[in-house]
Amino acid sequence: MNARSALGRYGEELAARRLVESGMTVLERNWRCGRTGEIDIVAMDGDVLVVCEVKTRRTGGFEHPMAAITPEKAQRLRGLAERWIHAHGGAPPGGVRIDLVGIVLPGRGAPVVEHARGVA
Repeated sequence: MNARSALGRYGEELAARRLVESGMTVLERNWRCGRTGEIDIVAMDGDVLVVCEVKTRRTGGFEHPMAAITPEKAQRLRGLAERWIHAHGGAPPGGVRIDLVGIVLPGRGAPVVEHARGVA
């Protein structure tokens, strides 16, 4: 595993923990749909299906992780959500929401974890 994928895995673990701590149930992690892409975390928030994108950055020159959802990325996540729903028996009664968990790892100290609901 290279450093970038290790960073991503660590961030996804922190994100999953944050979602569970906020009362959500994680259903799947790293769900792949052929060449279309991957959903980092699929969770339930009550009766709402949550498709969660996780972005992890070290402090430094890259954009803040919360700026990572472009219109193209949002469209891709909506398409992946539709495919997940189709593969798993239909939409839940509360519908679907796309969230973003952004994690910044400082040089020192604890990671900063932000959860934005309904970003796309």
